[in-house]
Amino acid sequence: MLLALGAGLSASCVHATGAAAPADAATIERGAYLARIMDCAGCHMPRGADGVPAFSAGLSGGTVGFEMPGLGIFWPPNLTPDATGLGDWSADQILTAIRAGIRPDGRVLAPVMPWASYAGLTDEDGAALVAYLQSLAPVAARTPPPAETADRAAGPFFRVTLPSQ
Repeated sequence: MLLALGAGLSASCVHATGAAAPADAATIERGAYLARIMDCAGCHMPRGADGVPAFSAGLSGGTVGFEMPGLGIFWPPNLTPDATGLGDWSADQILTAIRAGIRPDGRVLAPVMPWASYAGLTDEDGAALVAYLQSLAPVAARTPPPAETADRAAGPFFRVTLPSQ
């Protein structure tokens, strides 16, 4: 069974009340800080053929996937507000994916996405992270679709191996 990785964004941030309002510079700065310490770029930033991160591409999607035993191979999606990324998702939908691992269409994110670790984000920090993602320049960049097996993989990937008993 393949689990789909998410994509989507809107132009407002979520506040603890659930209401949407434009984000201020301090909120976006806080979100950028959170994205750094949460290492979003570790997965969602493309890498060159030499493995070096393509910093100029921002969070436009990982070019190295992750194979999860029994589930398939997944490439981290584009997190910019482009149509090939988070362009169609609301702020609430983005926050739900980050904290609960659920896409707007109800599918569960691949287990390599550490949403369970991010579930404890406060409403304020969650809103800041979403505001930061929504403030990024849109980048048109599609990542490979999930693949069931290595022979169907559309790009390089890391293999996760479970210990045997």
